Amino acid sequence: SKRQNTALVPRGAGADTPQGRSIPTPPSVLVIPATRRPIMPGFTTAITVTNPAIIKAIADLGHRDTPHVGVFLRKGGEPPDSWESKELDVTADDLHQVGTFVQIMQAIPAHGGRGVNVVINGHRRITMEEVLNREAPIQVKVQHWAATPSGPGATSESAQAYANEAMSTLKELVAVSPLFREQMSQIQEMLQRIDMRDTSRLADFAAGMTSASGDELQEVLEEANVEKRLQMVIELLRKELEIARLQVKINTQMEDKMNKSQREFLLREQLKQIKKELGLETDDKEALTQRMKERLTGKNVPEDIQKVIDEELEKLTGLEKNSSEFNVSRNYLEWLTYMPWGITSTDNFDLGKAREALDTTHYGLSDVKKRIMEFIAVGKLHGSVQGKIICLVGPPGVGKTSVGKSIASALDREFYRFSVGGLSDVSEIKGHRRTYVGAMPGKPVQCLKHTQTCNPVILIDEIDKLSRGIQGDPASALLELLDPGQNGTFVDHYLDVPLDLSKVLFICTANVMDTIPGPLQDRFEIIRLSGYDQPEKVEIAQKHIIPSKLKEAGLDGHQPGAEIDHAAVESLIRWYCREAGVRNLEKHISQICRKLALEAVEAEEKGNEASLTVTADNLSDYVGKQVFTSDRLYGDEQPPGVVMGLAWTAMGGSALYIEGVDFRGKGALQTT
Repeated sequence: SKRQNTALVPRGAGADTPQGRSIPTPPSVLVIPATRRPIMPGFTTAITVTNPAIIKAIADLGHRDTPHVGVFLRKGGEPPDSWESKELDVTADDLHQVGTFVQIMQAIPAHGGRGVNVVINGHRRITMEEVLNREAPIQVKVQHWAATPSGPGATSESAQAYANEAMSTLKELVAVSPLFREQMSQIQEMLQRIDMRDTSRLADFAAGMTSASGDELQEVLEEANVEKRLQMVIELLRKELEIARLQVKINTQMEDKMNKSQREFLLREQLKQIKKELGLETDDKEALTQRMKERLTGKNVPEDIQKVIDEELEKLTGLEKNSSEFNVSRNYLEWLTYMPWGITSTDNFDLGKAREALDTTHYGLSDVKKRIMEFIAVGKLHGSVQGKIICLVGPPGVGKTSVGKSIASALDREFYRFSVGGLSDVSEIKGHRRTYVGAMPGKPVQCLKHTQTCNPVILIDEIDKLSRGIQGDPASALLELLDPGQNGTFVDHYLDVPLDLSKVLFICTANVMDTIPGPLQDRFEIIRLSGYDQPEKVEIAQKHIIPSKLKEAGLDGHQPGAEIDHAAVESLIRWYCREAGVRNLEKHISQICRKLALEAVEAEEKGNEASLTVTADNLSDYVGKQVFTSDRLYGDEQPPGVVMGLAWTAMGGSALYIEGVDFRGKGALQTT
């Protein structure tokens, strides 16, 4: 058992004799198994023997002054990495029949005490005829091959031609391959020693110089016909030559790519220095810090925050541009310098403009408009509307969000909206810590950056649908944000500096108050939007919804006759859309306009004129059967025991009958 080294050093096959003709031919030899490649005749190489039995047998050979052994390739190719632990299992049945008769030149203890390094010199081919000792150390009876240059096919003209081709390919390989170029002097020395007429020796030398697999070299070793052997060697050399050419091509491509990258880098650096000398461009860090300082021009930055910015700028200039800390510090400074420190918009307390803004976008809601006008009037006398948190409560579709926009428009303030419905992460309100990857400030800070004012109108939508998760309770985080006594020093986790949000007008919207925590309700000034009655819905539909939907459907210009008459609108509201808001009414009108558009296009394609008027009689053709029926079950007079009642529903309410039923009792009174 042994492990073979990869380095091959070509050498003569004997002291002064060609192909080892004076070497003895013992009938039996000690066997050393080769694991990766066979030993080609004419080569000197070093192998490591780790089997104790073989090491002892080699030592005995040295004492007898007969240092000759046989090296046979193990079947199955290269063993796994753990083969050394199984080397005692190798028997003669695991070896190829043809091997190499070698002479032991030197035996030295291996590094670390694991086996012995043995230097051997290959002489001639041998064939295993009989196994004398099957277990290690393996002893076999062998037959020595003829050690003359006149083997089968060795002296033919075709063999000589093959030898010349092999020599030419080998020289070309030496010129192309970097690996062969390192051993050029040794190869040239060996080629000078080889007689070109000795085609067998030339074939063995050329095969041994390739990086072919062990099985391929074993086929060369077993081939007795020299001409066929040369053909096999030429195939191996050509394969080696193709690999070498591909390697050279890859190296050339990589060098060209590296040279191009280096050239571009040098040109960029030179261009950067030229621009810097001409004053056209400064260093990246200098330009970055200069831009950040320019953003603060005209802003009234508080002293403590200015100190934080200066310290962070000084830290940024000392960081490497490609470091992760540089990007964290840069993003932090970007947010700090984008904040609108001290920038506010001037409030407009003109009641006429406020009334106009509310009437333009909303019909009815007189109580709500009156409350908002009172709110603006107090702000005009006080000088500001800060310290107020408005909460608009009402059913879906009554215009809570649009009322918030109208308030911002009336006050000439910037408007920003975000929804907290289903929100379960406190970081959306308070921001993330800067140590996290992808950290960002909370929604209030993003609002200030977006609006670039310290007194925008922030609409917090769906506040009654807050959730709670493993990331905390957002409702508790909103306590600090929506408390006029605390939001003057609001601290975001990302910025980690106090922000004055007391000038912000917060408007919240909700459908119900039941799910809003009590501490939050205490901070709200609640304005209820109960909804619209039928006359108000009719006016909203005719003045706002129908013109808008006809325009969206393309019926305003191309089909001026398209209309939905007053009776159809009343029927639509009474029998299809009884909810408090107008969202469902808007959907039904959109459906009607789409069907009118279809009728108009079909009539135009047929060359006819279509009647595009929707009346109470043909309303069901556009929106289907009535959803609601008459509320009256008994006509004008109710029978005894029946009275009228009212019920609250999500659609605003409904009338219902309450009936008293008499039945025979058991004579007992039960109080529930």
